[in-house]
This record gives sequence, structure tokens and C-alpha cells, in this order.
Amino acid sequence: MIRARQAGLACGRLKPGPGNRITDVPGVAVGHLTRADGAIQTGVTAILPHGGNLYRDKPVAAAAVINGFGKSVGLLQIDELGTLETPILLTNTLSVGTCATALIRRAVAANPDIGRATATVNPVVLECNDGHLNDIQALALTEADAVAALEGAS
Repeated sequence: MIRARQAGLACGRLKPGPGNRITDVPGVAVGHLTRADGAIQTGVTAILPHGGNLYRDKPVAAAAVINGFGKSVGLLQIDELGTLETPILLTNTLSVGTCATALIRRAVAANPDIGRATATVNPVVLECNDGHLNDIQALALTEADAVAALEGAS
């Protein structure tokens, strides 16, 4: 298997970490849950920038939209404020809302003042249409699946 960097393709000028993975960055954790059962072939990936309370300790963030066709939640506020308030979830097109709700519930559970004594929370969910692999209309992913990806992050 040839990696993009070996073929001369690279983003930026910085040298990659020892594993050439996002988890080479100290504190970053990634989790995933896959649903694979017949026509259901989908999943959710969680990226946690650090292990603390993201609502209270907001990391700097930015977004660059390349084609503008994908569904997303949270990118506009990242552009406006320049920070993250939740982990990032990646999922299929029709599961963006479900995953956003899971992130909101998780943030409110950890910060009961959200939306009452403090500002609301900005969940960040991005998608990839897996309809050619998956019965996307089945809406097979649940909030519990998103939580499992988050809890499995390492």
C-alpha cells in the first residue's frame, strides 16, 4: 500500500508524526463504531481534541469548505468564534442530526448550565454519503452508536 505522502502528495510543510496519524498529536483520541449487517454498512467516527471538558476548555479550530456539497453542523460557528466546544463526529449524510443530538446531550450532561446560565453548545458533525454502500434510508445509526464511538476513543 502506498501512502499519499510517498506519492508526493502532502498537506502543509510540517513533518508527520511517527505513526503518520492524527493520534500522533498529544491528547488527540479517535474512536469508531461500525454497523455492518446486510444492507446496513455504515458507522460513526469520533475525534476528541483533548480528554478534558471541551465546553470549558475550547481548543482553537478552523474550517475550510472545499466543495460545499456535504452536510454539516457547527462549521459556521467555528468560522465565527474559532473554537470547538464538542468532539467532532464523522458519519453518513442522514445521521448528522442524530450525532449532533448525541453531542448536545453529552455536553449538557457534563455542563448542566448550558443554555440556562451559559450559552448553548455548538456540536460539530460532518458527513460522507455512504448511500452506495449502505441502506441510508434505514437511519440505522443511533445516539447510542455515537456515544459508543466517543467512549471508545483512544
